[in-house]
Formats: sequence, structure tokens, C-alpha cells
Amino acid sequence: MITALVVIIVSAALILGAVWGIYGNISKKLEGFLVALAGGALLVSAILELINPALQKNSIGITLAVVFAGAIIFTGLDYLIKEKWGSKSGGGLLAAITLDGIPENLALGVTLIGASALSVAALAGSIFLSNLPEAAGGAKEMAADNNSKKKILWLWIGTALILSVAALVGHFLLADTPEEYLNYIKCFAGGAVVASLALEVFPKAFKNEKYWTGVATAIGLILALYLNSLGE
Repeated sequence: MITALVVIIVSAALILGAVWGIYGNISKKLEGFLVALAGGALLVSAILELINPALQKNSIGITLAVVFAGAIIFTGLDYLIKEKWGSKSGGGLLAAITLDGIPENLALGVTLIGASALSVAALAGSIFLSNLPEAAGGAKEMAADNNSKKKILWLWIGTALILSVAALVGHFLLADTPEEYLNYIKCFAGGAVVASLALEVFPKAFKNEKYWTGVATAIGLILALYLNSLGE
């Protein structure tokens, strides 16, 4: 029951964000502020939830190599999407959410096994906080390129379903996976998050909101740190 609830919350953030971005009225400044806020939350997620566990328990050399691999692969896919496949709008953010989201949600599903209600609430809140504005900004950019709004919405719904399946697979099929390998899955996601922040999130936020981006990032970071502390 708890697993299903968290999966619904995480998926709802993407779908609600996409609906808001496509059909709502988001100013450029508000969009930039929200995306920067999401970036701050993702910083916490990448370091504390995805990378740090492996640094404490796994081989440091392999851990850092896997983080780097996640960043390299995301960067390569981002390049292909923008320069080769013709998507220079919200497709980059969609790729970011999908690439770092699949291993992150696999790990999320396993993390939910035996977790306390407070830990579950903190983790779900952090993911919701980062996914909602990212989806809103990405969907808005895709709609601005005169793409079919219905097609864009279904694309984001499909992404939400893929990530939901990843969480369920992690919960039911990876429960017996050694912690060492699970930590490496998280590290790969962490590397992808770092690359997406540098390539997609913060440049987009600064372009739209300029110097309030720093304040918004700090707010997102503080909120995510607080939620993380509740789960300890």
C-alpha cells in the first residue's frame, strides 16, 4: 500500500507538472524560479541519497567511476537529442528526468522495503519537489515549439508510467540484490543528475530568472535537506 502510494505521488508530480506547463499560465520568471528550486532539491538527492551511501560502503574508485559514467552517458544522450535528433526545447529535461529517474526509481522501490512512514514521506516529498517544476518547464518549452499539446502530455504520462514500473521492479524484483550493486545503480543516477543540473536545469533557470536563481536554488536545497532530516 505504501509503495503504491509513493509511486502515485512521484508519477503525479510529472503529470501535474506537464499539465501545468502545457495548459497553465507560467511566466518566464516563475518558471526559472521553480526550475532552480528543483535544482536545489536535486543537489541534495544526488549527493546524500544517491552518491554518499556508496562512498561510505563501496569501493571509492568504482563509485566515482560509475558516477562519471552516469554523467558521460547523460551528456552523450543530451547531445544526440539536441544536435542530432532535432529537439532543442524541453526534450533535454525529459531526457534528464528519464535517464536519472529510471535507476533512481529502481533504488527507490528497494528503499521502500521496511522503511518507516516518516522516511517514506521524506523521500516522496523530495522527489515530488524536484519533479513537479522540471516537468512544468520541460512541457512548456515543448508546447512553445507548436508541438501537439495532447501528444506532449501523453509523452509525459508515458514517462511517468516508465518510472512507476521502474519503482515497482525495484521493490518486487531487486529486493534481494546485494547492497553494493544497488549503491552503484544509485551512483549512476547521481552522475546523470549532476550532468542534467549543469546542462539543463541551472542554465535554463538563469536564462529566465537571472539572479533570483541563486535564492531559489538555496530554498530548494533547504527544503530537501529538511525533508531528508525527517527521514533519519
